[in-house]
Amino acid sequence: MKSVQPFLKYQLVVFFVACSIFESIAQPSIEVINILVAPQHTDWKYKANEEIVFSVSVLKAGNPIKDIAIKYEIGMEQMPPLKTGSLVLKNSQQQINGGKVAVPGFLRCVIMVEVDGTSYRNIATAAVEPEKIEATTNMPKDFLDFWNGARNESVKNPLDAKMTLMPSKCTEKVNVYEVSIRNGSADNRIFGIVSIPTKPGKYPAVLEVPGAGIRPYDGDVETAEAVIITFEIGINGIPVTMDKSVYANLAAGPLRDYWYSNLDDRDRYYYKRVYLGCLKSNDFIFSLPQFDGETLAVSGGSQGGALSIITAALDSRVKYLYSFYPALCDLTGYLNDRAGGWPHIFASYNAFNNKKEKIETSKYYDVVNFARLLKIPGVYSFGYNDDVCPPTSMYAAYNTITAPKQLFIYENTGHWTYPEQSQKVHSLMINELLKQADKHNK
Repeated sequence: MKSVQPFLKYQLVVFFVACSIFESIAQPSIEVINILVAPQHTDWKYKANEEIVFSVSVLKAGNPIKDIAIKYEIGMEQMPPLKTGSLVLKNSQQQINGGKVAVPGFLRCVIMVEVDGTSYRNIATAAVEPEKIEATTNMPKDFLDFWNGARNESVKNPLDAKMTLMPSKCTEKVNVYEVSIRNGSADNRIFGIVSIPTKPGKYPAVLEVPGAGIRPYDGDVETAEAVIITFEIGINGIPVTMDKSVYANLAAGPLRDYWYSNLDDRDRYYYKRVYLGCLKSNDFIFSLPQFDGETLAVSGGSQGGALSIITAALDSRVKYLYSFYPALCDLTGYLNDRAGGWPHIFASYNAFNNKKEKIETSKYYDVVNFARLLKIPGVYSFGYNDDVCPPTSMYAAYNTITAPKQLFIYENTGHWTYPEQSQKVHSLMINELLKQADKHNK
């Protein structure tokens, strides 16, 4: 019996699936005052040493506000401003000259205004030959030996999977289980939620890796109803179905700023167990009798965007990846007078981290060095206005990828996505998963 529908019928579920996988990605808020700012080039891209001009207007209820005073700052993203000033907008739209940039990177214009005692802010970021941005970090000579050794040690530990049915989340088409698997020592575990189609058959699977933070998870039943196994994991070694207050207390206490923990030791750095936990999660997927044994993707945004690239680079069983605005890219950018990736470990306000042992450790965990190893197709999407994961850092990683890749840029997005953006990227991936699974099961 075939376990997936013919490819021509996939289109019926693609939109539904695309909207569900990344439903947790933040959306921009709508404010009373709308600051419009954008580079004059419609694609927001410039050549080196080309004059960059920003257009600015301020709206209320869709109409320009006359004679309003604004303040502006212009400079390379995440760096001190090169130009500051203020002016009164006499026209519905006014131009601000940002100057010229001689090297590949991103020039950001920040507009600030106060109306009726409330402050508003918006940004626009011009791209200067971003395809030429090069990474500042380098790959340690024993990078592969380090991770191969860590993976080999992890494999020695039994999976010890525990699955608990969650009746309240199950549907007629999907069974949902809370999952706990061993990740290293007996008391070190990965928790998540797996959603499995109830119809007998063999199905493709998606490992869904999380953004940063400590929170509960619900699983991805909608995608499972489109005949795809989903395994949504947490990475902090705690159950993912507790009361929200528990996570708030952990975030404010023992797990606060976990991304800095033990950064001075590559063997004890927090993310080592996280990266290995993602690989162990794939082991769990392969242990499922409903998995087709072949068609596996990994997906995520922000921290999850980083983990999707890392997991695909370390685990040859992953066949597809899609990554939204990946974090942990080119962390040493700040040490070279430009933006580095989240969590901004070496930014000026984190100067206490600028020590040799921490810099060296970062190289074993930087997405750039995993991106260099990718061999499978990947779909990527981010925007120029992201001030959490700077586009300079993301391009530093993306430009190192030699595997087949597609990049969808939505220039004015920050650390969020448009629904259309998510739909487009996910439709490509879900179509591919179902198509390949159908071939595999014939």
